[in-house]
Amino acid sequence: MPYTPVNVAIILVSSWIVWRFWSFSRKRLALRTVAIVVLGDIGRSPRMMYHAQSFAENDFLTHVIGYGGSKPIPSLQRQSKVQTHHLTDPPKFLGSLLPFILYGPIKVFHQIYTLLFVLLVRIAQPPEFILVQNPPTIPTLAVIWLVEKITGSKIIIDWHNLGYSILALRLGNEHPFVRIATWFEATFGKNAYAHLFVTNAMRHYLVQKWDLRGHKLVLHDRPPHRFRRSSSQEIHELFVRLKPSLTLQVPLHDFLPESSVPYSTPFTHTISELQPTSTVSSTAGSAARRNSIEYRAKISPTIPPISATAPYTEVQLRLRPDRPALLVSSTSWTPDEDFGILLEAIQVYEMRARELSILRDSTKGEQSRVASLPKLLVIITGRGPLRERYMKEVTKLQKQWEWVRCVSLWLEPEDYPTLLGSADLGVSLHSSSSGLDLPMKVVDMFGCGLPVCALDFTCLHELVKDGLNGRVFKTSSQLAEQLEYLLSGFPETPHLHDLRASFSRTYKRHSTEHAPCQSLDQEWTWGTWDENWNRTVKRLILSELSPTHSHIMDS
Repeated sequence: MPYTPVNVAIILVSSWIVWRFWSFSRKRLALRTVAIVVLGDIGRSPRMMYHAQSFAENDFLTHVIGYGGSKPIPSLQRQSKVQTHHLTDPPKFLGSLLPFILYGPIKVFHQIYTLLFVLLVRIAQPPEFILVQNPPTIPTLAVIWLVEKITGSKIIIDWHNLGYSILALRLGNEHPFVRIATWFEATFGKNAYAHLFVTNAMRHYLVQKWDLRGHKLVLHDRPPHRFRRSSSQEIHELFVRLKPSLTLQVPLHDFLPESSVPYSTPFTHTISELQPTSTVSSTAGSAARRNSIEYRAKISPTIPPISATAPYTEVQLRLRPDRPALLVSSTSWTPDEDFGILLEAIQVYEMRARELSILRDSTKGEQSRVASLPKLLVIITGRGPLRERYMKEVTKLQKQWEWVRCVSLWLEPEDYPTLLGSADLGVSLHSSSSGLDLPMKVVDMFGCGLPVCALDFTCLHELVKDGLNGRVFKTSSQLAEQLEYLLSGFPETPHLHDLRASFSRTYKRHSTEHAPCQSLDQEWTWGTWDENWNRTVKRLILSELSPTHSHIMDS
């Protein structure tokens, strides 16, 4: 049939009539329902799990769509209004039989099919909202765009980063695939009911670059309530649970203080009765604390406390004065997080700790003001492609170390916040492929009142205030200097204490309804995920927006 103007017009009009007829007969949206799409491991997508929990707590039937693997957070598993739909992978044997140039397209088509099947078939009635995480971008944004055209669901894109910028890390900005990915992301990400951004910088950049259409809201990452400082009891119980894992770590043999579960761990010990306390002047405070520590240290950490007949549940738990300083870093072991920076820094720390120890020994018996550095246990959490390479290098190096040990652990979701709340200092190596997102790991650490040394990049100042709630570094030598400065004199660490105190001031001010306004140079604002989500997303989804509100959200 020749494609004359008349024939083309007939085809277009017929298509429009069919579309209009179908749109009248399609299923109506199920109100107060949401589908949350993660083209990745659900249990390793904390922000999307927090979204799901918030929707469910606001009486939304919540469908979570993504891959299995890691366990979701316990509070999400307990939610009766949350239904999880696991996507399937293509047959594994294809990956080993076919080259990537053939297997790659098969995998993408399989993702398209499984996503469409869940959103259009398995979920009986179209959800009112579809919240999609970006990246990954391909094929997610195109599939969601198509589903929106079919069902009429309102699309909310949660911009965590830019997908094309991650691809550019491997291929370079000028690679044809990167150009295609940029076009794809700009085309299918431009129009949505709403756009959520993790930083102000990302919002400004995308609005200017791609002229995004829809409501535009900044939703900074914040941790849920379960992220907080850990008590001595919680620290003790955590390291009782971790003992089997730590025992398997050969580098820790003869490094940690002796302990005997359940009465002690390398970080805690028990006392059978409360120690007497007294009020002391500020000038004598440090000496009194030292005396108290020395008194408690006389209690053996390896045997039951004085009253051996006292039930375990009645004894007092305290942090051990001879414990190592605990540094925690969570990494995805990817190119945008250079673990080599931390590795070089702890090598310098090892050297400095040895030098100071020798110097102190040489001045023993004299009035010495030589600073001391503690033993340092570095725990790295997370999984990723570069883990094996770096940990092999660490294992080789630390055979010669006396003051530092570095181990990699994978924790259950319920243990992760307890570890952060137990630590003395956190380190973030996140550099951001786009320079526009913020590290979720720092958010988690701040939620646990844990000061952070963070690698500097473009918009880090939206989260880390140098000298107030953490320190910012650009090189491994700067990080090494910060570790020595903050940990000097451990466990009495005034500089670290000052950083930690900013969290208590912030929480106290945040809970005061009429707190005075301060400049960002002097103060910083904080809060919980719930408070942040209710202030932004809840207003968007639960109320009819007045013109005033629309102006506020889009400005």
